[in-house]
Amino acid sequence: MLVALTGIGLSAAAGLNAYIPFLLVALLARFTDVVVLPAGLEWMQSGWAVGVGAVLLLADVVLDKVPAVDTVNDAVQTFIRPATGGIVFAATSAAEDLEASSWVQENPWVPVLAGIVVAGLVHAGKAAARPVVNAGTGGLGAPVVSTVEDGAAIGLSLLAVFLPVLVLVVLALGIWALVVLRRRWRARRDGRVAQDGPLRGT
Repeated sequence: MLVALTGIGLSAAAGLNAYIPFLLVALLARFTDVVVLPAGLEWMQSGWAVGVGAVLLLADVVLDKVPAVDTVNDAVQTFIRPATGGIVFAATSAAEDLEASSWVQENPWVPVLAGIVVAGLVHAGKAAARPVVNAGTGGLGAPVVSTVEDGAAIGLSLLAVFLPVLVLVVLALGIWALVVLRRRWRARRDGRVAQDGPLRGT
């Protein structure tokens, strides 16, 4: 169960920012015993992988805060974020040894697929919300929302590795917040339409 929560948390974080959970897993595997990478994914802790990941993280952090450019960046990340979600889920599935279970080893494709799906869903929500935020704030909301997303990706990644039992709570709160924000946005939009209606008829 903890393995699944760790994988879900890291994959969800990858849906927000592909490189934060990737680098966290890579650095923990490289410098600690907290994460032990399974066969075939040892390359994640190599110097070149960490270096490339750091450069891509810097570029993503900057580009994601520029209105209009962030939408293009999200389009590019449509493939990268789900793929990274699959990788980090599979990378941390090595922890199944701690739970004395062989199910993950017998079904190695399941963590990858689960990571792709989770990261893909989170990315889809992020990519759909950003144009709405930009339009509603004249672009001023882009850096604020992007910074919040980066912070959420960092926090969720750390929780997924060190306190995976809290992942479900955080994800539930995140979904609740999105639903509330969506309802408020629709209410404001409907209110504006109602106000504009009589004006058009006069």
